[in-house]
Amino acid sequence: MTQAPAAPEAVRRRHDREIVALAVPAFGALVAEPLFVMADSAIVGHLGTAQLAGLGIASALLTTAVSVFVFLAYATTAAVARRVGAGDLPAAIRQGMDGIWLALLLGVAVIAVALPTAPALVDLFGASDAAAPQAVTYLRISVLGIPAMLAVLAATGVLRGLQDTKTPLYVAVGGFIANGLLNVLLVYGFDLGIAGSAWGTVLAQCAMAVVYLAVVVRGARRHGASLRPDVAGIRACAQAGVPLLARTLSLKAITIIATAVAARLGDADIAAHQIVLSLWSLLSFALDAIAIAGQAIIGRYLGADDPQGARDACRRMVQWGFVSGIVLGLLVVVARPVFVPLFTSDAAVHDAALPALIVIALAQPICGIVYVLDGVLMGAGDGPYLAWAMLITLAVFAPAALLVPTLGGALTALWVAMTLMMTVRLITLWLRSRSGRWIVTGATR
Repeated sequence: MTQAPAAPEAVRRRHDREIVALAVPAFGALVAEPLFVMADSAIVGHLGTAQLAGLGIASALLTTAVSVFVFLAYATTAAVARRVGAGDLPAAIRQGMDGIWLALLLGVAVIAVALPTAPALVDLFGASDAAAPQAVTYLRISVLGIPAMLAVLAATGVLRGLQDTKTPLYVAVGGFIANGLLNVLLVYGFDLGIAGSAWGTVLAQCAMAVVYLAVVVRGARRHGASLRPDVAGIRACAQAGVPLLARTLSLKAITIIATAVAARLGDADIAAHQIVLSLWSLLSFALDAIAIAGQAIIGRYLGADDPQGARDACRRMVQWGFVSGIVLGLLVVVARPVFVPLFTSDAAVHDAALPALIVIALAQPICGIVYVLDGVLMGAGDGPYLAWAMLITLAVFAPAALLVPTLGGALTALWVAMTLMMTVRLITLWLRSRSGRWIVTGATR
């Protein structure tokens, strides 16, 4: 006797429970990560302006270096989730270990490049004579924690693929607390200055990596998975990550172009742009949490050879993304008169930022769908398409943004170009999702 298919309402409720269970902890972990930099800034800021400026430069370099390798989390999540769906937990954990080994190798390579070139990298930012030594000190110490940071990314991907986003939340919160305590102790207790802040962050990141590795190793031993590095597996992880690296670099290029254009518009506009961009980033965390749930859920359904389940989950997550975007957009409209004064009292900056915030409020429903579909295709392992789609988006956005100052546009026009960018992403991702070509079932793509 065959089992009757679940009613549509029951299917929706099941998907809703899965999305909430994965997305809410993922959001907490995402928000906890940037708090590291905020805590460092608050503590180092009391040492002096030169130290804070040096921290800002070094943090920008470190954040860029780590974010470039975010594919370690994305690719690992998709690959592990597929094997979980196929019911092969030993292979899932083995795949995760390959990702962690790749992260450690990349981390060592970054150290080898960054240590000798730290002064030159800092000079690229045009640091003052007072700030440059502070930036070099912080960078040279903090870069020693890069292997741990990248291992955390890969291990986070492993746990997400195993449908566990609570452990990353606990580790992120614990890491934030440890980072703050260590910074205060080393900066002020041992009077190490900015070097103490760097060592505090390195120690906190290493502790997080140790916790993650302990969790993964325990799972490997429980399921009899090998912990040894596998050259073929590491190579496969790297190959899967290349398209996602291209996607990430394209996104970085878009952000850099937007900031460069805003700088050409004038001091008030670039100041307002930073305020708007900070809110855009915060909203992205909320929407990216649903995308992370999408990576894990879609990968699992495809690994379980359940294309209909993947389609249903995709459809429901798109609805979640759209509604979340509407809610966030309304919150931006309501909060914008209060939000901008938190950053500045300059009337010119207010006048530039407020209309731009209306634009990003209107864009949020588009962003909600884009983030979800991005997560769905990542979960499906559709990296090559995502790379080409982002290159197309960059090709459309770059001339549109560069024309803003030429045509006498202001910051609002630049953010209209940013909304155009998200619209192009929506079109490319929607066409792919509708085609069904992303649906490739099995333990591997």
